[in-house]
Amino acid sequence: MSKLLWDQNFPVLRLEGSGSRTFLQGQTSADIQQAEEGDLLPACWLDATGRVQALLEIRMDATGADVLVLAGAVDAVHQGFDRVIFPADRVRLKGIRQQRRQELLVQAQPMEPVNVFWTEDEPSASDRFPASEAANANQLDCWRLAQGWPLSAGELDGTTNPFELGLSPWVHLNKGCYLGQETVAKLASKGEVKQQLRSWRALSSELQGTVPQRGTVLRREGERAGVITSALEIPSAEGASQEWIGLALVRRQALADPQLTLDNNQGSIQMFKPQAFSEPPTRI
Repeated sequence: MSKLLWDQNFPVLRLEGSGSRTFLQGQTSADIQQAEEGDLLPACWLDATGRVQALLEIRMDATGADVLVLAGAVDAVHQGFDRVIFPADRVRLKGIRQQRRQELLVQAQPMEPVNVFWTEDEPSASDRFPASEAANANQLDCWRLAQGWPLSAGELDGTTNPFELGLSPWVHLNKGCYLGQETVAKLASKGEVKQQLRSWRALSSELQGTVPQRGTVLRREGERAGVITSALEIPSAEGASQEWIGLALVRRQALADPQLTLDNNQGSIQMFKPQAFSEPPTRI
């Protein structure tokens, strides 16, 4: 059986200059100073209040760095970087190019670039990952929703922090000052967040004709418990009917509930932790 491959082009920003490493250290949640040249480093680009604005993969080299925008608006990242670059930073922001990125889809794998390759010479998938085939859009969405990758506008809407999205490994708490660091440090010191990302599923036949969609409110005993951020209808695993799967941001008091109710009592959905979700840090 062939393994599925996430094979897609993403926008990349190019930074040139001896100050590239120091600049990215102060602008992202990753510990860039400790990165080896050629390594792929996952990072969040946050605003000043610690909310995630974009998900990045960073690759350092001898003359600068490539910053791949995995999710979020590349123009916003470009403008954000450009706004805070000064001559003393010894870094120049170049143009945006497209980069082919391949990732072998593995279940229950942490959201880190373990099976990821940026290809420059356009090899076929089978050359880099034997016995693999490119996943279609539906297969990729199914994998993403089960894993809990927060790649859609519903999860990455500029209001969520990394710990709510299961991105704890993307945040280095001991690296010193960076954009959004003060808020992130406070969240880590408390050891809890107000909500977390969860996967969900439901048979279409059980939803009374309701079409779950981004923004649908979830309730627990009548009280607001969360909101759906992603939804996708797929064939049921049993083959008898269609089913819905998706992601939702669920309030802390409802995280242990095995199911939640759609707004206006229009059916229930089964809740579970995404396979790749990393828990927020314990109190430090």
